[in-house]
Amino acid sequence: MESIVVACITGVVTLVGVILSNSKSRAVMELKIDALTEKVEKHNHLIERTYKLEQDVAVAQNDIETLYHRTEGKQ
Repeated sequence: MESIVVACITGVVTLVGVILSNSKSRAVMELKIDALTEKVEKHNHLIERTYKLEQDVAVAQNDIETLYHRTEGKQ
């Protein structure tokens, strides 16, 4: 009878330890996921800005070529 009680107490203590360990691991994992999400958002914002700059450069190059051809015809 004593061995059954000891086994039950050991099982409960082990279960509590596992639950606490998992909750701490989950909290750490959530913090890391939040940090990674923030980095991904910054990266995506940088990509959007780069794409916008590429569009602006293409427009500027087109304007420069147009002006060059206009001035080339006047000479």
